[in-house]
Amino acid sequence: MVAGVTIALSRLVVVKFDFHALYSVFVGLPFLVIGTVAAWRQLRAPSAERVAATLESLRALSWNDFSAALEDAFRRDGYSVSRLNIDGADLELTKSGRVSLVGGKRWKVARAGVEPLRELDAARHAREAHDCIYVAAGDITDNARAFAAEKRIRLLHDAELASMLPRPRA
Repeated sequence: MVAGVTIALSRLVVVKFDFHALYSVFVGLPFLVIGTVAAWRQLRAPSAERVAATLESLRALSWNDFSAALEDAFRRDGYSVSRLNIDGADLELTKSGRVSLVGGKRWKVARAGVEPLRELDAARHAREAHDCIYVAAGDITDNARAFAAEKRIRLLHDAELASMLPRPRA
C-alpha cells in the first residue's frame, strides 16, 4: 500500500512539474549507493589464492603460535582474551559484558565434523557463555554446518579466517 501511494505521488509530481531528471536521480541513487558498497567490499575481500596461501601457512603453525595469532586478532577487535584449559573451548572472549567461547585446537583437520562443535556447545552451557565461535582452517562437513546453525555457533573459517589473521611470515 505504501509503495502504491509512493508511486502514485511520484508519477503525479513528474507529470505535473516535469521533474524527469530529478526523479531519475532520486530513483537511481539507492542503486548507485548499493553498487558502490558492494564493489568496495569485493575489492577489499581477499582473493582465492590469498585465502588458500594464508590457510596453508596457518596449518603449518604450532598450536601456541596459532592461538597467539587468534588472541591478537580478537584483541584488535576489542575483546579481552583469556586462555582456557577445558574440553571444547580454548579461549574466552569478553566484550561489553558478553562472554564468548572459542574452540580451535582442531583447526588443522582436513574436515571438521560435529563432535568438536558438541564439545564447544557443552562448554558454553557449563560456563554460561553467550556465544560460541569455532575456528577451522579446513572444510566443515554439512552435518557440522547444520549443527552450528541449530546451536548458533559461529564458524570462523575460509576467507573470514584469512582476513582476520595475517599471513604468517616464513
